[in-house]
Amino acid sequence: MLPAPLLACRTDRADKMDGTDGMSGPVLDRIGIQLYTVRSLMARNVEETLAAIAAIGYREVEFAGYFDRDPAALRTVLDRHGLAAPAAHIGLEALQSEPNRWFDAAEALGHRYIVVAWLAPADRAPAAAMSRTADAFNRIGEAAAARGLRFAYHNHDFEFADVGGGPAYDLLLARCDPRYVAFEMDLFWITKAGRDPLEYFERHPGRFPLVHVKDMASGGRMVDVGEGHIDWRRIAARRQQGGIVHWFVEHDEPADPLGSARASYAYLRRLRA
Repeated sequence: MLPAPLLACRTDRADKMDGTDGMSGPVLDRIGIQLYTVRSLMARNVEETLAAIAAIGYREVEFAGYFDRDPAALRTVLDRHGLAAPAAHIGLEALQSEPNRWFDAAEALGHRYIVVAWLAPADRAPAAAMSRTADAFNRIGEAAAARGLRFAYHNHDFEFADVGGGPAYDLLLARCDPRYVAFEMDLFWITKAGRDPLEYFERHPGRFPLVHVKDMASGGRMVDVGEGHIDWRRIAARRQQGGIVHWFVEHDEPADPLGSARASYAYLRRLRA
């Protein structure tokens, strides 16, 4: 169930955001895309896919795997198409076993953030397991900081279940050191879990420099941004409180990956807050 403030009665539909309806506030900058959205295309042709992403208008990408490419070679492709890659998703086990390998890759590609995007069930419940995970995040984050990088964690919906002592996400926020651990809030999954992201912005201001932007239709179905019920104008209006710098569009299973990327980008470019 959607949190009440994020239910439709939407006034930020694309057909009302042409700049003539009196809405104020700047358009969002730093609109990026999580390349998981176009992974099937990336697997076939990395350069053509990145060129198509740039042609849509995106200027930032977030990696989820490097598609068997050397990081330095990938950086050349990004530069050729005017793209930056401020973040990448890396598995927790990989970061624990070979941290310097991934830190080196991050430096080569110009990442600012290294993000863990999934936890195995044994790492997230009960509360004691989540505490151990938070401690591991602090260690990785401190090591990343020594290399000039930031570590972050990306949520799904399972983090909002009570693991004993409260939701796992709340335990992470409480135990992770803000100096070393940031959060990439997935706005679809937190909404699907029945939570209001703005409550987290208020309680933990500035801790969410990255967000995933995907929309939710009735029944919890994932849809392109602007085609669902999430009130993006309301979220964008509080972006400074949340600390949001990077907005990464994502769709986990798009029927048409580039079409989905195009539709979501067009909606966000017209968004006013």
